[in-house]
Amino acid sequence: MQVKEVVIEKFYNEHQKPSVIAKELGVNPSYVTKVIKKDDRYIREKEYRASVSKENRKEAKREWIRNKRQNDYSKQLYEYVKMQHNQAGRELSYSKEISDLAFAKWNRGMFRYDKNSSGLVLNKGFKFAFDVPKRVSNVVNVSSIKNKRIYV
Repeated sequence: MQVKEVVIEKFYNEHQKPSVIAKELGVNPSYVTKVIKKDDRYIREKEYRASVSKENRKEAKREWIRNKRQNDYSKQLYEYVKMQHNQAGRELSYSKEISDLAFAKWNRGMFRYDKNSSGLVLNKGFKFAFDVPKRVSNVVNVSSIKNKRIYV
């Protein structure tokens, strides 16, 4: 097979780039371009490659947008967690006394909701220190505790 035939085969059938074909065959890239431009299929191949490139650019842009949205969401989530951490640090700080409600929020599993007194009552079976509240009275906004399991 002649070099021209190999160039045409690789460019039009295998859709390789002229620079890649030139390296494989050990010829000058300008020679490869000259051979492929003389073929009748050159205009159609050029349009086909342009459409493929356009689709690839569209997909790359979609992927970039998807990654950007994911990064923005991650940043928002990080800021939210950071804010919660700071709030928890303030609420659980040793520099001041923690409220009974704040303690109940941070130790949800220890308490259950008492419908009769509309307050939280310490579950039985826990070993706890003397300063743990046994009852948190007048919990007006029950949803502020956030965990529905304890209100059964």
